[in-house]
Amino acid sequence: MSIEAVIFDLGGVVLGSPLHAIADYERDNDIPLGTINRVVVDTAPGGGWSRLERGEISMEEFFDAFEHDCAEAGHAISARKMMARIGETSVPRRTMLVAIARIREHGLQTAALTNNWKPESESDAGAPGLEPLFDVFVESSVEGLRKPDPRIYELVCERLGVEPRAAVFLDDIGSNLKTARQLGMATIKVEAPEPALAQLSDLLGFPLGD
Repeated sequence: MSIEAVIFDLGGVVLGSPLHAIADYERDNDIPLGTINRVVVDTAPGGGWSRLERGEISMEEFFDAFEHDCAEAGHAISARKMMARIGETSVPRRTMLVAIARIREHGLQTAALTNNWKPESESDAGAPGLEPLFDVFVESSVEGLRKPDPRIYELVCERLGVEPRAAVFLDDIGSNLKTARQLGMATIKVEAPEPALAQLSDLLGFPLGD
């Protein structure tokens, strides 16, 4: 089956990487690298991070909940300062914006599939102006589901009107890609934009740059 749609994660793919921001926070606070992401994984699905991304708690509630999760793992953090670091990295990557436009010009659909959280105010919105770039925009905090739950992948495909095997999915987290592959999607792991877009261009059969 030919590719009909390209599905993009936001943070770490279309936007700067929250994983890099977390690693910088760990370095600056003498926390072993990978500790915070390990807490996120180990406390799922009931931990503070998972609940925030499903829209079940506010950001203020998250700060206490996630600091408790990290303390249980033996590390004291300031969740407020860590999330401020993440917010500073949420800047669109121009190469990705150009690629999305090229994909739509060639008649393919695009979707965003993101684990995110509800902004506390309009000024806190994480990625203003991105929704018009996509045919479908699926947010974990709106749907009450988060990657890698297969139901959220099925939901984005349903809204696109495509079978999973007619879609390509780009993400920066291996476990999120694993679920997509199990459903039949082609997948690309994004560690840096340029190599990932080169892979995508090869898969689609047309250039994605200016």
